[in-house]
Amino acid sequence: MKRKDAATKPEEGATRDPRRVRLPGFLIEDEIGLGDAIKRATYAMGIKPCGGCERRAAAMNRWMHFSR
Repeated sequence: MKRKDAATKPEEGATRDPRRVRLPGFLIEDEIGLGDAIKRATYAMGIKPCGGCERRAAAMNRWMHFSR
């Protein structure tokens, strides 16, 4: 059996930087997370957020950001 290289294995508790997606300046003014974008869209359709929605939005915000 081969040992896996320690450099390829992420450390426990290590956090990665969120992915950044650049959008044209006329679409957004400030940086916004993916979870916040989905929360705004669902709220506009009349869906009220619950506690699980808030946790999902926070997790998605850590995963991806939209910036200028």
